[in-house]
Amino acid sequence: MSLIPRKWRAQYASSLKSLDTEEHIDLYFYRPLGFCVAKFSEIVGITPNFITIVSIFLGIGAGVAFYFNSEWINFIGMLLLMSANTLDSADGQLARMTRNYSRLGRILDGMAGDLWFITIYVAICLREITFSQFFIDHNWMIWTLGVLAGISHIKQAQLADYYRQFHLFSLSGGRTINELEDVVELRRKYRQMSWKKDFFNKLFMKFYIGYCLQQTHTTPTMQRLIRMINRKYPEGTAPAQLKADLRRGSLPLMKFTNILSFNWRSIILVLSIFAKMPWIYFLCELVVFNAIMFYMRSRHERLCRELISNIEQGKYDNQ
Repeated sequence: MSLIPRKWRAQYASSLKSLDTEEHIDLYFYRPLGFCVAKFSEIVGITPNFITIVSIFLGIGAGVAFYFNSEWINFIGMLLLMSANTLDSADGQLARMTRNYSRLGRILDGMAGDLWFITIYVAICLREITFSQFFIDHNWMIWTLGVLAGISHIKQAQLADYYRQFHLFSLSGGRTINELEDVVELRRKYRQMSWKKDFFNKLFMKFYIGYCLQQTHTTPTMQRLIRMINRKYPEGTAPAQLKADLRRGSLPLMKFTNILSFNWRSIILVLSIFAKMPWIYFLCELVVFNAIMFYMRSRHERLCRELISNIEQGKYDNQ
């Protein structure tokens, strides 16, 4: 916060999603830096989507740098990755500051992190089969670890993002739960698009529908709760007590969504790179982060069952 001039501090606060869902490293480092980039972009007229695209190239550059078995090049890779994440923070902050929201922006934002880490995972595998005698002799092992870790990473990030979005509903005033993406509605809009006239938008929408389907398939009880709230409390009329109960149960889980976000993952990645044992990062993804994801999912589904029971028993009626 000290980086932010006093006259802009209120705007900085409004550029954050919520203190409930912000990670500590983000609050003290990436969000202030991101706000500086966002403020400059607002002044000169740079759009959030342009910032996201630049972040993609920086993240890919970081992955390429992590291939080399050189501390100096790896250090450059670390700086590139930190810069990419600063821009990833800035694009969302700029969108909230200027109210320049778009589904394309959300799709690009999700793709950015995936492209960074796909490059990083491939670079690690190529590095190990080039510089590690064990993996030179057992190529299949590092590629298997890399693919399984990559699949795990995608699922972890999708679920953590979905739970953060759901938690924001508990903090809302008039916001409806319908603002979580509806796959049926997305498919309807997808069918209305033309490959000839809207090729890139339709292509992005196709990937985004797959992203949302993964989220909904992994959270069946949450989907039942969302349908129940939409049916019983339309037009943003969900009772305050329901939101309070949701927040009380969801807030302790936000620390797990933050662990599964960029910061802790990148810290372990960089440490394993400088230790000359990047395969440790893959193992951490498969064992530690997956264990956190399954525990978080179990807790959240249990919370949703409790809220469903409360609604069925009429606990929130006449509120």
